[in-house]
Amino acid sequence: MVVENPIVDLLVVGGGTAGIIGATTAAGFGARTLLVEQARTGGDCLWTGCVPSKTLLSAAEHARTGRALTGQPPKFAAVRQRIFAAISTIEPVDSPAALEAAGVQVITGTLTFRTPGVAEVDGRTIRFRQALIASGAAPVSTGIPGLAPAATVTSDTIWELDALPARLAIVGGGPVACELGQAFARLGSEVTMIVRSGILPKEVPDAAGLVRDSLVADGVRILENSTVENAVTTDAGSRLRLAHGADVDADVVLLATGRSPRTAGLGLERVGVRLDEDGHVITDSRMMTSNPLIWAAGDVTANPQFTHLAGVHASVAASNAVLGLKRRVSGIVPRVTFTSPEVAAVGLTAADNRLQHRARTVRHTHVDRAITEDTTRGFTRLIVDRRGKILGGTIVGPRAGESLSELTLAVQKGMTTSDIAGTTHPYPTFSDGVWNAAVADVRERLASPVVRRAMTGLVRFRRRWLDKTSPHRRDR
Repeated sequence: MVVENPIVDLLVVGGGTAGIIGATTAAGFGARTLLVEQARTGGDCLWTGCVPSKTLLSAAEHARTGRALTGQPPKFAAVRQRIFAAISTIEPVDSPAALEAAGVQVITGTLTFRTPGVAEVDGRTIRFRQALIASGAAPVSTGIPGLAPAATVTSDTIWELDALPARLAIVGGGPVACELGQAFARLGSEVTMIVRSGILPKEVPDAAGLVRDSLVADGVRILENSTVENAVTTDAGSRLRLAHGADVDADVVLLATGRSPRTAGLGLERVGVRLDEDGHVITDSRMMTSNPLIWAAGDVTANPQFTHLAGVHASVAASNAVLGLKRRVSGIVPRVTFTSPEVAAVGLTAADNRLQHRARTVRHTHVDRAITEDTTRGFTRLIVDRRGKILGGTIVGPRAGESLSELTLAVQKGMTTSDIAGTTHPYPTFSDGVWNAAVADVRERLASPVVRRAMTGLVRFRRRWLDKTSPHRRDR
């Protein structure tokens, strides 16, 4: 589409989640909005992240169930077909046509900032009043000496495999490594995870422990506190040599050690946008960069790299930019690792005894829905202060991400366990764990000596009042 000469109100760099949400938000307010995408709109979430990975996990779960019933291994071609079908179904929502229907001009090309208010896209000059940087991030390609690039994949390129690897080595132990490791193990790959420290280091140890047990039960070999020193090419693939002397043979090596921001080549230094030492765009709580007319959101910033966070931050950035508001982003960020069991957490996940925090934990052996589904290896934990205010928590179990939504709202709004306990919840559901933990906290607070004395006094007063006013007493 030909871009008109008038200056655009908001120039959006990148067509992933942050770019799409930011652009449509601005256009919805009536701002002249231009989005520039180098490749294809939809971003990592649609093409190489959330959509394909969650489809793969679902297919792997079905494959495990099917193998248990029939003894037949899954067909990898059918799994790939299902992944592509899911992407194709969702893709129109993120397409250039959908964006243009929402009032956003879209062009494809490589953008470089030239001077304040001026950018260039493949030789075409773009003039803008404000800009939103949403160029995202890319997987880090760990430099392992001797490892042939042709033998490696990342979370971006693993979807190009046309055959199930017989032996898959994964370097890394975060959510991506755990999710893909479990999925490929369930599909039939021999999976080895090589982890520098322990898996899921951001989660509480007992949550990570449950995931570790599940991965091992699915056949994943986990080598924690291990690093790869070098690699050699063999007739069958690659041999990874670990620092402690062991070798790991693999047909394919998945590098899952993090992501780096896509800021190279944007010319941000020409427009006064500062980066941190890792190349992330530095923003304040309003998503403004060091240039007050340039904003940033999504994985290109130093904030946690979650699709849901990218969208929220982009909406705040676009609103502030085109309306002149001073909205600030929340520091309450929910996260979910979609392994089996899922691990979901928000806010504080451990009690600080110095601040009189309490942890209320309900094992899922006491959650009726978990019992009926025979999935009791999990727990729900709330972290509360001495007045019962909910500060955060962790949920481990099926659909933990869905159960986390209520807990996230509670933390965001400063709710107490009394608020949760006093709300009628449907039964039986996995979210009973949240309700049961809240009820347990309320009951313990009611059992304190001061409250007990007050309640005892109220009971005695009520008893005397009833004795005085009861019609049965007057009849006597």
